[in-house]
Amino acid sequence: MIITKIMNINKYYSSLLLALILMFVSVNTFADDDAEVKAVKKKLKSFDASLGNSDIGEIIATVGKSFQGVEYVAGTLDKNVNDEKLVIKITGLDCVTYVENVLAIANIIKKGTIDFASYKAELQNIRYRNGEINGYPSRLHYYTDWIYNNQEKGYVKDITYDIGGEPYSKKINFMSTHTESYKQLSGNDDFIAEIKSIEKSMNKRKLYYIKKGEVDQYYDKLETGDIIATTTNIEGLDVTHTGFIYKKNGKTHFMHASITKGEIIISKEELKEYLKGNKKQSGIIVARPL
Repeated sequence: MIITKIMNINKYYSSLLLALILMFVSVNTFADDDAEVKAVKKKLKSFDASLGNSDIGEIIATVGKSFQGVEYVAGTLDKNVNDEKLVIKITGLDCVTYVENVLAIANIIKKGTIDFASYKAELQNIRYRNGEINGYPSRLHYYTDWIYNNQEKGYVKDITYDIGGEPYSKKINFMSTHTESYKQLSGNDDFIAEIKSIEKSMNKRKLYYIKKGEVDQYYDKLETGDIIATTTNIEGLDVTHTGFIYKKNGKTHFMHASITKGEIIISKEELKEYLKGNKKQSGIIVARPL
């Protein structure tokens, strides 16, 4: 499979790419579920255009809060294992699809293009490597790879090192060593080879994280809307969960799709206390939306 590589793309080229995606997005989209289309259109209409005058963090907070109470549903992107196409679903979300949908909607609000076609184009650009759907491996499965590619596309910046993070040394190979856990990889040598190639590239990058026991020392450097990825001690895996920072009354909370609560929530406790509750989580990586 040939994947077009777009390196160090700036805001201008990101906008150009989105325009191209908008032209061809329907080719790589399942026949949209009418209920989901209506849900998205209703959601988009609920935001006043003036919200676009706010900074991106505040837009993310507003959009993110609007999903509170939505059911946690895993595996929504893998219903059809034979054909990788853009899945539209906001009535049930997991941690990644929640972040992707909030970021997509926040960006079209910021750009002043609050319509369904723009939403679809934005979502595809965020979810897939360089915005292109070219089989299962083109989806950004590993979350540090998601951050890396979306930094190249101008959506976020990994600020973990900048705010004082320390090296996060990890050999990434979970998908290629657990192919039985992924229906799309089972028996597909070409896809497995592509995943191995992606892992090889990832393992050449330097990653940084903040240890979970020290997270509270960095609260003053975190902002509402920052994307948090929780690092893990699981062998071969980089990240296990994601969500947003939400600041309220001087406190630093976590806004995310909670598997334990079964819905989108803003944590009652602060981020450090939340992280204490999961022994598999070792710390955080921070990506700031741009």
